[in-house]
Formats: sequence, structure tokens, C-alpha cells
Amino acid sequence: MSEPGHKIDDLLGVKPLAEATNTLAKGAVDGASAFLSRICLPAAEELGLLLRDKVSTWRANNAVKITLKAEQKYQELPNHESKHAHPRLAWQILEEGSWIEADDVQGLWAGLLASSCTDDGKDDSNLMFVDLLARLTLSEARILDHICKNVKKIVAPAGWITAEYFVMTLAQLKEVSKLLDLQRIDRELDHLRTLGLTQGGFGPHSTDANVTPTSLALQMYARCQGCSSDPLSFFGLTSPEKGK
Repeated sequence: MSEPGHKIDDLLGVKPLAEATNTLAKGAVDGASAFLSRICLPAAEELGLLLRDKVSTWRANNAVKITLKAEQKYQELPNHESKHAHPRLAWQILEEGSWIEADDVQGLWAGLLASSCTDDGKDDSNLMFVDLLARLTLSEARILDHICKNVKKIVAPAGWITAEYFVMTLAQLKEVSKLLDLQRIDRELDHLRTLGLTQGGFGPHSTDANVTPTSLALQMYARCQGCSSDPLSFFGLTSPEKGK
């Protein structure tokens, strides 16, 4: 009879890792498995959401790193012991995030996993952010993370979170994105705008770019930091109703 933890090992994709490589310490693999067991094992077993056994060692390594980062963020949630993630979200976050080796972008996937944990474990609202993050290149994710972190956030009269106009020079974009190709930076800004995450981009006569994040981008950023609560409170803002 198999041990209860074996199914969650398969969900995480760490079983082949544990058997085939010494890339990670056994304690890290066990810790990642234990964390996923706490947040979604019962439902995962019931629904049979198991990843195929042929997950590569490289991807399993990435999945373990994301999970351990997520656990750190999870422990910062209020009453975290009672919070759980919907197995569909845990699966998709690890399925998509395991393709990412960059430590900083792994942190965004970890934040999504942590913010997917709710009191009843049935909230699937992070699915839209999983889809958006999966469609970003590494450089796009870095640009988005930078602008959402540094832009001034404000509350619109109707109560929506929004941002003040934000501009980056070409030199700043190269530094943040780790890209040198002007044409690639231009099209990646176009892609961010197409996804509804930023406004503007480069004008025809300037190498300064309007990279003002949208409300969707700011809410996505909050979730990628591990926040599942109201984004206004995450950014230290007050809604018009509360301000009265």
C-alpha cells in the first residue's frame, strides 16, 4: 500500500527528482511535499489531479523551489493554518511555473500559490493571473514587477485602484528587463499593453515609454506577492467609503 504522501509527490513532480537526482537536499523535497499536503492533498486525492510521472528532473527542481518560496509567503497570511488552495490552481501554478528557472520570476509564481490559499479552499480567482503570468516572457514579468512596485497607487473616485502616469527611459528598461535589443523591448511593451497590463509604450519620436500599469496589473502584482486580501489594503490605501 502506498504512503499518503506519494500522490502529492506526483502532483508536485518531485518523485522522479527524489529518485533520479541529488540536485536538491532530501529535506527540501520533503518540505515541499509536506506543504502541498497541508494545503490541497484531500481534494487532490478526491479529484485525482495527478501530474504524469514523466515530469523532467529540471522542472521538478523548479517546482520544489517555487513551493518552498510559497510556503514562506503562506506563513505570513493571517490564520494561515486554516487556509487551503484549490487543487486546480496548485496544479496549474506548478505546471506553468516549473518551466521557469529565474529566481525572481519563480517568486511571482510562489506568490500566486500562496495567495491561492483561502479559508474554504474553493476560490479559483487566481486562474486569470496564472494565465497572464504564463503568457509573459521573463523580461516582461520583470518590467511589470518593477512598475507595479514603484508607481504611485491611487484610488479612483469610484473606488477602483489605479496608478499615476509612469514613464521609464530606454536605459531604465534595459536595466530592468536585462535586454539590450531596442526592437524586442518595444514589442514586449506592446505585448504588455495588448494583455491589458500597461498603457502606452514608446511614442514614434521618443525612447521614453509610458508604462503606466492598469488596475488589472496592480491586482495581479498584489496576488503575486502572496496577498489574497483587498489590494487597496495591500497597498495601504483607503476606499472612498471608508474615508468618509
